[in-house]
Amino acid sequence: VQLQASGGGSVQAGGSLRLSCAASGFTFGTYGMGWFRQAPGKEREFVAFITWNGDFTLYDDSVKGRFTISRDNVKNTVYLQLNNLKVEDTAVYSCARRRTSPHTSLRDQAPYDYWGQGTEVTVSS
Repeated sequence: VQLQASGGGSVQAGGSLRLSCAASGFTFGTYGMGWFRQAPGKEREFVAFITWNGDFTLYDDSVKGRFTISRDNVKNTVYLQLNNLKVEDTAVYSCARRRTSPHTSLRDQAPYDYWGQGTEVTVSS
C-alpha cells in the first residue's frame, strides 16, 4: 500500500491550493479516505473524510465551507481543494486509508491504517 500526497506549497492568505493523494497497492475504490493535518508544535488533527463512492463527506468545523474533499476511483486519487486559506491552515497535510471500523468516529485516527508522507502547506498573511 502506498499513498503519495502532493500539491502543497506557499500561498498568501485567501489563496487556494489543490492537494492530491495517489493511491496504489490496494483496491482504492473500496475504502473511505481521510485527510489530516499537523501544524508545527501541535497534534495531528482530522480535516476531512470521504466514503468509498463519494456519497458522503465530513469536515472539521474549522475548514467547513472552505475545503472540499473529492475522489476519482478511476485515477485512484483523493483530492483536497483548499480555498480561502488562512494562516492557521499552515500544516503538513496527510492522506490516510480508513479500514472498516463500525462504531468509531470518522474523526478518530486509529481506524486509519495507512498514511501518506504528507505535503506541506504554508499560508502567509
